[in-house]
Amino acid sequence: MKLHNLKPAEGSTKKVKRIGRGEGSGHGGTSTRGHKGAQARSGYSHKIGFEGGQMPIQRRLPKFGFTNPNRVEYKGINVSVLQALAEKTNVDTITVETLMEAGFISKNQLVKILGNGELTAKLDVTAHAFSKSAIAKIEAAGGKTTTIE
Repeated sequence: MKLHNLKPAEGSTKKVKRIGRGEGSGHGGTSTRGHKGAQARSGYSHKIGFEGGQMPIQRRLPKFGFTNPNRVEYKGINVSVLQALAEKTNVDTITVETLMEAGFISKNQLVKILGNGELTAKLDVTAHAFSKSAIAKIEAAGGKTTTIE
C-alpha cells in the first residue's frame, strides 16, 4: 500500500457540489446563484407565500362567506327508509343503534328523521331530531317519537 493508492472506504463519503471554489470547478463565478436579484445576495431568506413580487395567491383569491364553528350536522334518514327497515327486520322500535347496525349511519353521527316517503308500520322511533312532517307521519301510523338530547 502506497500513499497514491489510499482512498476512503466505499460509501463513507458523498459527492458534494463544491460551489465558489474557482472557475475550474465548474461552479465558480456566481456559484450557481444566477445573476443579481435577491436570491443572489448573501443573507437572503424567502418569506412563506412570496412569489417574487407577483401578487401572492392568498391575496389574488376572493374571500367571502362564513363557517359557523357551532354548526350541528345531522344525517338525514327518511321515513321510507324506516319503513323498509321495519319490513326487513320485523322490529317495532327503531333507535340510533338499530340504524347503526343496519349501516345507515356511523358511530358518531347525529340522526334527523325526515318525512320523505310513506310509513305504514307502527314504530317507536328514537333519534336526535325530527322534522314536523316525519313526526306527523309516524304518529299517523300509530307510532311514537322520542328525541335524544
